[in-house]
Amino acid sequence: MEPLGYIITVIVAATAAVLGQRLIARQVTLDRQFGYLLVLGFLGGWGGSRLFGPLGPIESLSKVGPSIGGFYLLTGILGALILVLAAVYPLRQAAQRQPTDVAAIGIRDPQLAHWLFNDTRSAPLWLGVRLYLGYQWLEAGWHKLEEPGWTQGGTALKGFWERAIAIPEQGRPPIVYGWYRDFIQFMLDQGWYGWFAWLVIGGEILVGLGLIVGGLVGIAAFFGAIMNLNFMLAGTASTNPVLFSLGILLILAWKVAGYWGIDRYLLPALGAPWSPGRLFRGQAPANGYA
Repeated sequence: MEPLGYIITVIVAATAAVLGQRLIARQVTLDRQFGYLLVLGFLGGWGGSRLFGPLGPIESLSKVGPSIGGFYLLTGILGALILVLAAVYPLRQAAQRQPTDVAAIGIRDPQLAHWLFNDTRSAPLWLGVRLYLGYQWLEAGWHKLEEPGWTQGGTALKGFWERAIAIPEQGRPPIVYGWYRDFIQFMLDQGWYGWFAWLVIGGEILVGLGLIVGGLVGIAAFFGAIMNLNFMLAGTASTNPVLFSLGILLILAWKVAGYWGIDRYLLPALGAPWSPGRLFRGQAPANGYA
């Protein structure tokens, strides 16, 4: 995006933030709420223009929104307003002290969901998922560690990237999204495949070990899912959809998935950013694992 495009993005973001602030408080005040809306407006404006501006092969629709300095007005403005307006309603609820927990209006989670994601009795189930997923990651990383194409210059990863960005004369290309193809092309042009190959190897091994021993399961599953998502965006299906789905489930069950593992002792000690553990509070949690 050209410099003019970024300037227009800021203008669109500020306009969306002002509109959102007026809808929330009926006035504009430069507080944390306004800054939050401004960030959302910028992300929505940039993302809407950059990612969805040309609207893919539907050229007739892309012509509806004129392009100024690399900024597509139609999709940029829509993206900014959608993100800001999506935040307006919950912020208005909070400002008016309205209940935001759906349990307050009688909509509660089923017992199965509570058992799966909050009850330590589901730990044996998650142990099986962890061991399977962890083994898959550990095996994949170890295989790459023994492969010279990965450890000596990253030529294997370079070849994978080159095949991924190739556009065949017939049929669909491996990478569907143009922005992701540009991202891979940028890393190829920079010659990043050498160190990035080691990043992939180390990431896969660490994710596998974390899941197997049950240490920081939620974080390990999150980074595993990120790798699965990138493999799928690069056009590689294989087992990635299944592993990605299992990783998402482990993320949802992060509080209990590692109960039969190191997290049984690690989580009560460390806690979470929104709920510090005893190491950061100086006292044991009232309802900890131990």
